[in-house]
Order: sequence, then C-alpha cells, then structure tokens
Amino acid sequence: MANHKSALKRIRQSRKRNLHNRYYAKTTRNAIADIRESEDKKAAAKKLPEVISMIDKLAKRNIIHKKKAANLKSKLTKHVTAL
Repeated sequence: MANHKSALKRIRQSRKRNLHNRYYAKTTRNAIADIRESEDKKAAAKKLPEVISMIDKLAKRNIIHKKKAANLKSKLTKHVTAL
C-alpha cells in the first residue's frame, strides 16, 4: 500500500480515469458493433461519421493506439460501402 499522500492521490486519480476511459471505450465498441451488425446501408452510412469521431477521440486521448484507430475506421468504411 502507498505510504505518501501524493501516492494515495495518484491511486484515486488513476481509478477515476480508468472508469472514465472504460466507459468511453465500451460505448465506442458498442457503436462499432451496431454498424457491423447493420443490414441497412443508409442507417450505417448515417452512423459512420459519428462512430469515426468517437474513434478519433479515443485515439486523441490515448485510450487506443492511433494505428488501431486508423485500422478500425478503414474496416468500418469498407464494410459500409460493401453493404
């Protein structure tokens, strides 16, 4: 266990950030799954810019790697155009 006041604060901060990041990552994963399961091209094309924006925000905040974000965006765009 931490002995310093600053170390205890750091633990509290990291727990809070972890919860925050987990929420945004899970929300984005659900949105990606919705697009992948979608059969309707119009609906998927309408959701695509929103999901791409969510992915970009995760990459900007270092929740996911920027190359993973690029791969996800590429695959989703390919999927939507193939519908």
